[in-house]
Amino acid sequence: MRNGKPIILAISTNDGLGLNLENIGHVMPNQNIYFVPFGQDNAVAKPYSLVADLTLVPDTLKFALDGKQIQPVLIKY
Repeated sequence: MRNGKPIILAISTNDGLGLNLENIGHVMPNQNIYFVPFGQDNAVAKPYSLVADLTLVPDTLKFALDGKQIQPVLIKY
């Protein structure tokens, strides 16, 4: 972070919509931190789970190198 290079985060957690949601919310507005789009992979069986769509990593990298967040960040599986 000190050198201003982009940081890419790909979320995969069983508690993303639980207590960890606050932590994710604190990180999202930071400069130079970009998220691979993520969403609930199985809302019925795992209601708090969030998983990044790893097929979007290359596109996320391209956007991050231009200083932009790929949209939408929250996706539907």
